[in-house]
Amino acid sequence: MTPPFSNRGFGAFMFDMDGTILSSIASTERVWTAWAIKHGLDVESFLPTIHGVRAFETISRLNLPGIDLMTEIEELTQAEFDDVEGIEPIHGAAHFLNALPVERWAIVTSAPRRLALRRLEAAGLPVPPIMVTGEDVANGKPAPDCFLLGAQRLGHKAEDCLVFEDAPAGIRAAQAAGAHVLVITATHNHAGGTPHPSVPGYGSLTPRLDGASRLTLARLAALQEAGA
Repeated sequence: MTPPFSNRGFGAFMFDMDGTILSSIASTERVWTAWAIKHGLDVESFLPTIHGVRAFETISRLNLPGIDLMTEIEELTQAEFDDVEGIEPIHGAAHFLNALPVERWAIVTSAPRRLALRRLEAAGLPVPPIMVTGEDVANGKPAPDCFLLGAQRLGHKAEDCLVFEDAPAGIRAAQAAGAHVLVITATHNHAGGTPHPSVPGYGSLTPRLDGASRLTLARLAALQEAGA
């Protein structure tokens, strides 16, 4: 099978974290379920709204009376920091990320930095020199700010980057930034209702540099068969 975007190269790759390179759904939903019950929300309808966006946007749009927004966010972040049970890498993510030149990729996540580092450690994934986290932007996903900032820090235009995403808010953010998008379906089993190509994980993919030092996607099995 030919990998998506196999006919073109990119200046850099940007990766969402939760649901894209690691799965923290179990721990996240445990924490948010407890929070939703505490505030009298319908858990079944509420949980789908939390993925891919910052706690700030999630809580703000509820307009809950009598709460201190920043206190709620701090308590939620600490609860998520304390609960890392079941966090694991998406299939093939560790190999894929470790095969990338460190200066050519970034993590762009809605999570706070300390929570992102905690989850990456729990999943056994590398931490790149360049990360954009929830504290770094005024407007979270689906606004394009985070991916524009990530591209800037990488030294490339967003249009020259490939974004790996899983959640609709993140996909819309990458689109708005002008980046190309590859949807990872390992945790949501959908392509976000978008026309972008999708893959279930990284098990059959590996990054390569072409003759012009551009990042490309190659099929891992094909390289192994060729003895690469």
